[in-house]
Amino acid sequence: MLKRGDPSQEPDDEQSIGEVVSDLVDQGKAYAKAEVELAKAQALAKVAEFKLPAIFLFGALLFAQAAVTVLAITVALGLEPIIGIVGGGLVGVLLAGGAAGLLAWLAVKRLQGAK
Repeated sequence: MLKRGDPSQEPDDEQSIGEVVSDLVDQGKAYAKAEVELAKAQALAKVAEFKLPAIFLFGALLFAQAAVTVLAITVALGLEPIIGIVGGGLVGVLLAGGAAGLLAWLAVKRLQGAK
């Protein structure tokens, strides 16, 4: 038969199962929170990495838009002696609008093909 040990010899740091489970849950929450913070920090680092190139790309798009506008005006003014300023303007608008429509159509076809 087993003898019960002297209570003074039992360790003082024994925890109940409830306390152990509670500590485990707290540690799990802390670990999950640390993982979320790490993922946020990594995402912010990636965003910061692409910030300046995105600004440059936006500037390039603005200049490209300006170039298309100047092209349409140049076409309109070039055709002005032949078909008048309104006719030249309409041709310029149709050329720029046609290019925009073609690009949009190509984009839609690509997106439909990606499904």
